Amino acid sequence: MSFEVFEKLESKVQQAIDTITLLQMEIDELKSKNGLLNQELENAKSGTELLVRENEQYKQEQQVWQERLRTLLGKMEEV
Repeated sequence: MSFEVFEKLESKVQQAIDTITLLQMEIDELKSKNGLLNQELENAKSGTELLVRENEQYKQEQQVWQERLRTLLGKMEEV
């Protein structure tokens, strides 16, 4: 009788070990995916920051051109 109990216990321990091993593999895989996603996020942030800076530069250029155009139109009206 005790031998059967020991076999059942051994079987349950082995199942627990197998489950733990699978879960550890899954954790490692998820950590790897998380690292890749974090890198993609950082790249996207850098790209966004670059686009924001470019946008600001273009807005400033647009303001300069608008002011030049207003000046030219003002001169034409004077003539």
